[in-house]
Amino acid sequence: MCRLFALTSREPVSPMRAIDALNVMKEGHDGSGVGIFLRGLGGPLGAMRDLPILSGIYTDKGLRRLDEYMENRGYALRHTLDLTPDAEPPAGTPRRGHYQARAYQPPKAWEKMDAAARELDMLNTRLDLRHMGLENQDVMVFSFWPDTVMMKEVGDPLAVGRWLGFGREELSARQILAQGRQNTNYAIDLYACHPFFIQGISTMTNGENTAFVPIKEYLSGHGVPGYEGYNSDSEVFTHILHFTLKRLGLPIEYYKHVITPLFDAELENHPDGAFLRNLKSVCRKLCIDGPNCVIGVLPDNSMFMVQDRKKLRPGVVGGKSGLYAFSSEICGLDAAIPDRDKTRDFQPMHLDTVIVDPDCQEARICRQDRPLPPQR
Repeated sequence: MCRLFALTSREPVSPMRAIDALNVMKEGHDGSGVGIFLRGLGGPLGAMRDLPILSGIYTDKGLRRLDEYMENRGYALRHTLDLTPDAEPPAGTPRRGHYQARAYQPPKAWEKMDAAARELDMLNTRLDLRHMGLENQDVMVFSFWPDTVMMKEVGDPLAVGRWLGFGREELSARQILAQGRQNTNYAIDLYACHPFFIQGISTMTNGENTAFVPIKEYLSGHGVPGYEGYNSDSEVFTHILHFTLKRLGLPIEYYKHVITPLFDAELENHPDGAFLRNLKSVCRKLCIDGPNCVIGVLPDNSMFMVQDRKKLRPGVVGGKSGLYAFSSEICGLDAAIPDRDKTRDFQPMHLDTVIVDPDCQEARICRQDRPLPPQR
């Protein structure tokens, strides 16, 4: 199993708070990799909130190719946050090149684009760069989006976090996802390391998706840009969420009804039974099989956790006003927020979606057997 930890805060906090929580849960991951997602940035990048940020790892040659590509596409570099250490990497971590988050001034063509066209342009840019670097591994990109930084690397999460300087003030953030990897999928590939990202949406998973192949084939067959890669069976959870929010136009409370729909008998007396039967029919090929615990961040910076029906992967949510954590284990929660009211901790079951809005006031619990919220 992997271990997951996420923080959502009203004020920026250090990513090392999440890395330290992963370290407390170290018996649940083998130290073969770490991935981190940051949103609601502090520091210089936070002051450039509207500019798209490219996160990745590049060789010297890769940087030259990257600069040429971005210039040709009309993006002008505004700021670079370089995480590249001078020290030798920890044991088991390769020396790759430059670890950077690069903020860009968008092309002038953006002035005539609506929001959807701008989002597509950022998505296509990220995909082009990923494809460009696949053969020689000289350009590896994890996200290209405003107010967002992602980084992934092989090795022990605590050792890698310290080596890359995740504790520096420039990386403070309001929403943080961190995964300690358990390598169960053959060779270690950075693109297989959680979290995964598409158009402002990021998720990470602890579990095994045995329905991966039919879901991947269904998503890939839609011709949607970004539904590709699939170095991990868990990446489909990110794309199903994208499909739910962006293609179907449904809010997060409907996500569970797509991935784990109620049984027909349960829908008979549901107040929204007719709609949910239609949704179940349309999305039947997106039903997951587990066990899986999924934690994610939405474009509006809300954070959520869901479980599948098997409920065989641990997960708990707790916190206090202004600061909440989502954790694979209670010991991780204790390490990050020891002064919370522990009687209010919540471990979601198979019908639950737990949501903390960006104001971090409370953890909302939405159940599949209750009426649906209005569609937005």
